[in-house]
Amino acid sequence: MTIEDEYIRLIFGLKLKQIRTEKKLSLFGLAKLTGLSKSYLNEIEKGKKYPKTDKILILSEKLETPYDHLVSLKLDKNLAPIGEILQSKILKEIPLELFGIKENNLIDIIANAPAKVNAFISTIIKIAQNYNLSRESFFLASLRSYQEAHSNYFEEIENDVERFAKSYHLDISKRVLSKDLEEILIEEFGYTIDDQEISKHTNLGELRNIFILKSKTLLIDKNISEAQKTFIYAKELAYNFLDLNDRLFTFPWIKFENFDQVLNNFIASYFAGALIIPRKSLTEKLTTFFSLKKWEPSELHEIIKGYNCSQETFYQRLTSILPKYFNIKNLFFIRFTHKENHFEYRLDKELHITQQQAPHANRSNEHYCRRWVSIKTIQDLEKSANTKATFDIQISSYIDQKNEYLVLSSATPDPFKKDINRSVSIGLLLSPHLKKKLNFFNGNSFPKKIVGITCETCAVKNCTERAAEPSRIEKREKYIEIANTVAHIINSYS
Repeated sequence: MTIEDEYIRLIFGLKLKQIRTEKKLSLFGLAKLTGLSKSYLNEIEKGKKYPKTDKILILSEKLETPYDHLVSLKLDKNLAPIGEILQSKILKEIPLELFGIKENNLIDIIANAPAKVNAFISTIIKIAQNYNLSRESFFLASLRSYQEAHSNYFEEIENDVERFAKSYHLDISKRVLSKDLEEILIEEFGYTIDDQEISKHTNLGELRNIFILKSKTLLIDKNISEAQKTFIYAKELAYNFLDLNDRLFTFPWIKFENFDQVLNNFIASYFAGALIIPRKSLTEKLTTFFSLKKWEPSELHEIIKGYNCSQETFYQRLTSILPKYFNIKNLFFIRFTHKENHFEYRLDKELHITQQQAPHANRSNEHYCRRWVSIKTIQDLEKSANTKATFDIQISSYIDQKNEYLVLSSATPDPFKKDINRSVSIGLLLSPHLKKKLNFFNGNSFPKKIVGITCETCAVKNCTERAAEPSRIEKREKYIEIANTVAHIINSYS
């Protein structure tokens, strides 16, 4: 097996830095000792250059270190974990550049405190393994962190949308229709669109579209709604208009090759949402809605119906517009799914702006609080004869916490999965700022519920919605009781 040159350079650089540090030499001091330039030695230590044989001989002699030890890829116990990390290529998997981190900078940090940093990294990897964190989950978590770091608002993409609309004379102040976008795809980008092929394959029931790059053919499910078709077309336009060549070819995706494909899928989706629900239009409508003296859910429904979009697309768009234009930054978006007549509710999508708001997904197989309006709207949908959507609003007050959230939720059947229902919710942290923004808040009495996060961690007494015993609470109380008894015994003997 051929070892990459980059890996060899990095290992040599780490070893040289470790030996220099042990001998209490600065880079300047090593340069004086060896006659090699400080900048050259610095590039060696950072893994950018590998010295020629004569230079290695000089380093070996002046540092009183065997030549074979310097060129060997074997690392001592302090650096061995770094070697494992580098060889595993895990740093290639982490989208460091997304957060403005260079791989060499991270390696430098690791090298400066190898034992502690390696222990930390090893711990993170083990936690990921124990909680079955897949490569896909890892990439999505990285993407979510990127969104949250930018309050899920990306000015450049917003400007690209307006530039696109101007270039193609598309009036986005009016309802955007699939036929308008289809025309641009065909006439400008040479697409062929086929809505028959997918339905010929019974095992492709969950796929909404497939893009065939070689022939520029877009296969779409003939049963998708007008809103779904419009969103798919808008994403395809984003890929072309923004030159996003490294892309995914199905939705939902089947596989991906690298993080860039995941990131570009997000960029294309963001572009689609901003095209279908333009920032100027939505900001104006929300300003009017927030100024209402009384809570009028029908007014909100009218705003949603004014756009050619799904409930999910609209709620996600709010997570971009509210922080930027209304300074409402403490909010979360979550999506739950539920198979009819099954006990489990899955939180399979989430986004938290400013801080990690509750609720959030857990991987410990605990039962989410059934008092959440997100779950209630699904239950209401399944109990009713309504096959379109159910809506609700609630103030969620978390037990043992000061935070309260105004949560709006909507549930609909999953159009691609039989007997599966899902809800999307947006929660806004109740603060003096929010109450001032929402003129209708003080004039209305919204239903309020004390909620927990999971049943296993919830201290709510006599909860009729409880799906599991508060096992973690009981365990903690048991330990406290034992600790108090032991403390009492110790005091009695003192």
